[in-house]
Amino acid sequence: MTGAAYTVQDMRTRVGSELGVSDWLKVEQPMIDEFARSTKDPDRLHVNPAWAARETPYGGTIAFGFWTLSMLTHFSHEVGMWPVDVAYALNYGLDRVRWIHPVKVGSRIRMRCTLAELSERDDGRLLIRTSNLIEIEGESRPALSAEWLGLFIPEGDASRGGATEPSGST
Repeated sequence: MTGAAYTVQDMRTRVGSELGVSDWLKVEQPMIDEFARSTKDPDRLHVNPAWAARETPYGGTIAFGFWTLSMLTHFSHEVGMWPVDVAYALNYGLDRVRWIHPVKVGSRIRMRCTLAELSERDDGRLLIRTSNLIEIEGESRPALSAEWLGLFIPEGDASRGGATEPSGST
């Protein structure tokens, strides 16, 4: 699935429904190694396949939990979370994040996203809450469950900057 073909107005009618399911993404060791380098976290459970195969019950390395969480951004573009008449969006927060099952390097993951809430703020911006599951191919339990809050800035409002403090209703 790729991108949205609907407007903010259309999105209002989708509250409570699934926005989409992303394509599968294969988790490869170079992705995890790059994350380790960028976060300055050389944890051998994630970056040393020989050690992880020998010393852990996983048979090899697993993805960082925060890497898995960070993939929400990538997957959001595939599931159609972005209406065509939004100039840009800002992260607003996360609620109820749970890491449920480890993601083994070599497995495939995808995101299932449901629009839980959408509210218009007094400043005309939209605050959305999505419920997201990161599924692991062949596993009965998901890797991660998270509620993600985003602030949509409508077209024509882009010059007002990125203040994210609540103004009126949220």
